[in-house]
Amino acid sequence: MIKKTLAAFVLSACMSLAAHADPLSYARYDQVRTTDLYLDLKADFNHKILAGYAELTLNWIDKSARTLVLDTNELNIAKVQVLNANGKWTAASFMLDKLDAEKGRALRIALPFQPQKVRVYYRTAPSAAALQWMLPEQTMSGKRPFMFSQSQDINARSWAPIQDTPAVRFTYSARIDAPAGLRVVMSAENDQKSTGAGGWKFKMTQPIPSYLLAIAIGEIEVRNLGPRTAVYAEPARIEAAAYEMGDTEKMIDAAEGLYGPYRWERYDMIVLPPSFPYGGMENPRMTFLTPTIIAGDRSLNDVIAHELAHSWSGNLVTNASWKYTWMNEGFTTYVTTRIVEKLYGAEFAQMQQQVEQEQALASLATIPAVKQALATRGPDTDPSVYADGSLIYPKGAWFLHTLEQRAGREVFDPFLRGWFDSHAFQSASTDQFVDYLKKNLLDAHPDIMPAAELDEWLYSPGIPATAKREASPRFLAVDAQRTAWLKGELPTAQLNGKNWVALEWMHFLNDIDGKATAAQMQELDQAFGLGKSGNNEIAYRFYLSSVKAGYNVREPLEKFLMSVGRRLYVVPLYKALLANPNEKDWAKTLYTKARSHYHPITQVAVDKAFKKQ
Repeated sequence: MIKKTLAAFVLSACMSLAAHADPLSYARYDQVRTTDLYLDLKADFNHKILAGYAELTLNWIDKSARTLVLDTNELNIAKVQVLNANGKWTAASFMLDKLDAEKGRALRIALPFQPQKVRVYYRTAPSAAALQWMLPEQTMSGKRPFMFSQSQDINARSWAPIQDTPAVRFTYSARIDAPAGLRVVMSAENDQKSTGAGGWKFKMTQPIPSYLLAIAIGEIEVRNLGPRTAVYAEPARIEAAAYEMGDTEKMIDAAEGLYGPYRWERYDMIVLPPSFPYGGMENPRMTFLTPTIIAGDRSLNDVIAHELAHSWSGNLVTNASWKYTWMNEGFTTYVTTRIVEKLYGAEFAQMQQQVEQEQALASLATIPAVKQALATRGPDTDPSVYADGSLIYPKGAWFLHTLEQRAGREVFDPFLRGWFDSHAFQSASTDQFVDYLKKNLLDAHPDIMPAAELDEWLYSPGIPATAKREASPRFLAVDAQRTAWLKGELPTAQLNGKNWVALEWMHFLNDIDGKATAAQMQELDQAFGLGKSGNNEIAYRFYLSSVKAGYNVREPLEKFLMSVGRRLYVVPLYKALLANPNEKDWAKTLYTKARSHYHPITQVAVDKAFKKQ
C-alpha cells in the first residue's frame, strides 16, 4: 500500500526541475547516485512476477537534498525502508507519480536525512516490459517454463526500482529464488557448479549502467568453450550452440590485440529461446543471443563479434544518455569489422562493410532528415529527434572508418585504444569524444578531417559526399549476375549461387527486393532451396522479396514466423504481408496464433503495424 506523504513533499517533488541531461529518466542523479544494488527476489512462474526487495547504496552529491527519485514502471511498491545510523531499518514515506506511457512512474522517497542505504520492497507486473514469461510448451523440451529480460533502453525500471539511465553506473549483487529444476543466470559472475540451494547468488564487481542488468531462468545447460568463455542454452540446443560459438576465444584475443585487455574477466553467452527480440544483447559476462544466428557453419558469427565488441564500446565506455547511442553502436559496428577482419580476412570484412553501407544509404529514403544526424546539439530535452536507431550502426562505423583510412591504422588504432583506456567504466557524450578527437588526433593531423566535414558527419543528415564507398570485387561479380538475371538475360540455373557465401547471398537478395517477379523467386527457390535455408539472414531476405513479388511462401513463412521472434525479421515481414492485398487477411490470422510467442517488445512493434491498417 502506498503511503501518503506530506503536502510540502508533494509540492516540492512536483516543482523540482531536473538539472540532469537524460529526459527519459526521472532520477535526480545530479543530487544522488546509486553506487551499488542488491536484489533479493523470488521468481513466481504461476503469477509471472518477481517479488522481493532492492537495496540501493547511495552517494549523496547535493548535501541539502532530502528526496530520492527512482524510475519504476508497473512496479507494485509495498514499502520503503532506510538504514539509520544505529543500523536499524525504519519506514520511509514515498509516493508514485502519475503514469507516463513511455517513462513509467517516478518513485519519490521522502527522507529526513541522507541514508547510505535504502530498501524498496516490491513486485513486478505480469506485463513487465522487460520480462517474457514463457510456458513450458513454448520451450524446446516442452517440460519447464522459461523467463528472460531485455532491459535496454529503459525497461530495467519494469523489474527493479532504480536510476534507469546510462549516466549512472553501479556494481550489483543478487540472490534469486527459482523453482527446482531451473537454472538462473545473470549479467554477473555465474557459478557453473551452483545448484541454487539457498538461492542463486551473483556478484558484478565492475560498475554497469542499468540497461545491462539482465536475468534468465529456465532449463539451461552450459558448455565451456575456452579458459574464459562458455555458452549456456536449452539442453536440445546446447551442442549446436557450442559449435557455433567455437571461435569466441579467438575473437577476444583479436579484440585485445587491437584495443587492450578484456576487463570483464569472463565472456559467457546464453542462447535464448527464439522469442528473444534482438540479434544479441551485450549484457556483460553473459551476452544474450538469438538462436537465429545458429546456421551450422558459423557464417553469422559477426553477431557474436558485435556483442563482444561492446565489451569496449558501450559496456566499458557508455553513452551518457540515449541521445548519444551512436557512440555505443557506431563504435561497436566499427570494432566488429576489425575483429572479423583479423579472424576471417580482409575480403570478408570488406563485404560486410559494403553491406552495411548499402543498407545505410537505402534506409535514408524512409528516415526523416531530422533523425539522420548521428548527434544533436544542445540539451537532451526532445528524444523524438534522437538519431534513428538503425542508421547509427552503419553511419557511425562509416565515420570511424573514414578517420582510420585517412589517419592510417598505425595512428588511429592507438588513438581509439586511448579513448577506451582513458574513459573506462565511464559514461561519455559526443562533446567529450569530439574534444578527445581534436586533442589527440586532429590537432596534430588537421588534414585528416576539416572541422566542417566533422560537423557534417555528426550533425547533418545523410552520408557526406566525401565518404568512401567500399566496392568488393566479389560483390561486383554478384552485381553483374543479378543485373543480367533481373533482365532475363541470365537463366536462374546459371547463377553462381552454389559457390556464394552468406554475405554474397544477402547482397544479392537485398538488391532484388521489390524488383524480381514471382516466377523468378520461384525459380530461385527451386534451384537453391532458399525457402528452407538454415541461414536465417538468407531466409528472411528471401521471404521478404517473395512476399513483395507475389510468390507464395506461406508454408515456410508460417513456420518461420511461429518460431522466430527477432524483431529485425518479424516486423518487416508482417509489414510486407499487410501491404500485399492477397496476404493481408492471412497475416492477421497468422499473427493471432503467433503473437504469444513474441517478446513484448516485438508485440508492441507489430501491433503498431496492424493498427495502421
